[in-house]
Amino acid sequence: MFKPVFSKRMALNYLGSAIKYHSPVLRLPKIPVRFHGHLKKPNPGEELHITFITKDGTQKTFEVAEGDSLLDIAQGNHLDMEGACGGSCACSTCHVIIDPEFYDEIPEPDDDENDMLDLAFGLTETSRLGCQVFMKKNLDGIRVALPAMTRNLQSSDFN
Repeated sequence: MFKPVFSKRMALNYLGSAIKYHSPVLRLPKIPVRFHGHLKKPNPGEELHITFITKDGTQKTFEVAEGDSLLDIAQGNHLDMEGACGGSCACSTCHVIIDPEFYDEIPEPDDDENDMLDLAFGLTETSRLGCQVFMKKNLDGIRVALPAMTRNLQSSDFN
């Protein structure tokens, strides 16, 4: 009697090709890095300025448009801010420390943001989630520090 021999690799290759070509799953196009952060180019004369202080103390200033979130600005300018949940206020990886001079200009955090901030590493009195702070004219010139470390509880490191 002839018995076919299948290896694990052959089975995985077959399954992979079956999924690749016959799956009803929606395939999304790859998005170039230049589109990460969803930044809008500011209109001439309407530029707002923000300075990020990176983990190593370097200061980087950017011109941004009104309505951009701090998370989008950081990611769009290749700063080290993870934003693991994609800006849905479901993690604390976009934790930032706002300059006390500007902190009172930002609307109060809601309960969801406060819950996530409780999980943030290095929480301060002026800590906020970058995905929940949006640039407005009264924040022109704001200074934002990136904490030395972030904590991603969705990561496998915490299983």
